[in-house]
Amino acid sequence: MRALRILLIVVVILGGLFVAADRAAVYFAETEAASKIKSSQGLSTEPSVSIKGFPFLTQVANSSLDEIEVSIGGITATTEGREVEVTEVKAELRDVKVNSSFSSAIAGSADGSAMISYEDLTKSAPKGATVSYAGAERAAKGQVKVSGPLGDLVEGAGIDVPAPFERLLKDDFTTYSTVSLDGGDKVRLRAEDLPKLPVPGVDDKLQDVVDYDLTIDGLPSTIKLDKVAATEDGLRFSGTGTDVDLTG
Repeated sequence: MRALRILLIVVVILGGLFVAADRAAVYFAETEAASKIKSSQGLSTEPSVSIKGFPFLTQVANSSLDEIEVSIGGITATTEGREVEVTEVKAELRDVKVNSSFSSAIAGSADGSAMISYEDLTKSAPKGATVSYAGAERAAKGQVKVSGPLGDLVEGAGIDVPAPFERLLKDDFTTYSTVSLDGGDKVRLRAEDLPKLPVPGVDDKLQDVVDYDLTIDGLPSTIKLDKVAATEDGLRFSGTGTDVDLTG
């Protein structure tokens, strides 16, 4: 019986040492992977890398990792000099094959996601305009609400309005912009309709101001965003990929 107890103690100790070694190996691999992804993908900051699954060493022996989650910061979107933050930028990589020297890694499949809040969308919008949630029905159509004082919008756009017509700018305006993606890194906002003013050329100028594009800068090539949804919190982007090269 005493020998059995000793054997059990030895097994527990060895198991603990294996777990400790396994976790240490994971930490080292995550650190190295973060550095490699930053350099290969041209990122401005080092990402956070989390390697899932246990035991890690067994996965390494098979040259295949079940799942890796990469979280990326420092991503921005810009339009005409205005810059806003893109948050929650993540890539979930599955069935990642690595070579014997770990110098290359290819994910069998990947899901990418990112978000721009309404607060940040408002910072990117023309002066005088506020971007907000448009409600469930319009959100289902991919639309956001754009509103604000009409006078502020016209003034911010530098549009000259003759004095007799200035009284027409006292009211607030509300329109709904449809959001779409172009090329995986450009967000387009296109207004449904705007207030009509009896001033030649002003309507077209207003449309040009309210319709604008945001270019997402610094996304790694591992993330290909092709879908956008208007949620209560902001615009959420997503995309999928196959055979994604993490080091090329």
